[in-house]
Amino acid sequence: MAVYTDVNLDELSAVLQRFDLGELRSSRGIAEGVENSNYLIETDKARYILTLYEKRVAAADLPFFLGLMEHLAGNSIPCPLPMHDEQGTALFELSNRPAALISYLDGVSIDQPSQGHCHQVGTALADLHAAQTGFTSVRANALSLDGWRDLAASCLQDAAKVEPNLPALITDELSFLAKCWPDADVLPSGVIHADLFPDNVFFLHGTLSGIIDFYFACNDMLSYDLAICLNAWCFNPNRQFLPAHAEALIAGYSAKRPLTRDEQDILPLLCRGAAMRFLLTRLYDWLNPAPGALVKPKDPLDYVARLKFFQTWGFP
Repeated sequence: MAVYTDVNLDELSAVLQRFDLGELRSSRGIAEGVENSNYLIETDKARYILTLYEKRVAAADLPFFLGLMEHLAGNSIPCPLPMHDEQGTALFELSNRPAALISYLDGVSIDQPSQGHCHQVGTALADLHAAQTGFTSVRANALSLDGWRDLAASCLQDAAKVEPNLPALITDELSFLAKCWPDADVLPSGVIHADLFPDNVFFLHGTLSGIIDFYFACNDMLSYDLAICLNAWCFNPNRQFLPAHAEALIAGYSAKRPLTRDEQDILPLLCRGAAMRFLLTRLYDWLNPAPGALVKPKDPLDYVARLKFFQTWGFP
């Protein structure tokens, strides 16, 4: 979405005082944000990330997202920690938007990950899945099969403008997935990140230092989270699959949480579903650019290539 909401600095300063986070030194918009408006805030005490939640994030889901981050951070997962005011509240309103302040993480995202990066991501994903023990909140995955159907219905009429054969590809694949997609309780399930792309992972001196952007987190199959990562981390800029990267990612994950035989057998199907999910969300954003967006919509054809690859892929 990448729509930025302007922040009144006097109002922000008042919030920082209420949270006892120090005097405001600077506030800078972060252009990489896609779903929400993000600002890097610096005070005389520390740095923080201010997030204003835009219309695509349901206000009712915010306690789940912030609670999950707090739970994971308390269980040694390197993710942001929500700040609380003196009443213990993390959520507040700023510029007519729900908002939160979270801790700042050092590190940078990697544009072209190596096999070593992929191995670390696999390990971190398994750690994240293990660390959710004791987190009892539940959020359904709004971007599973029913959500894909809704997105397709809103995009098919104009999909041929992007690629002539795209409507047929989407229609046929959705029909296949509807027949084969497993129920979430058939495989090991729990809370998944659901959006663990390279721009949501930080590295510092070659070591994974942070996982951010939990605003698609939900309950679903744990191996579906791995399938999303295989889509996100294991293709080069020319849309070519990188088998050694995939093997490293799976090995890192399996070293902490070995996949069951059923998970191994169904992983190629889950990769097809993940490719369809991101193809459709990118297609929607491509066809419906938000006014005033600071970030160019991402090319949905990247995920056409991934989908076609995973239609023929077998578990390594």
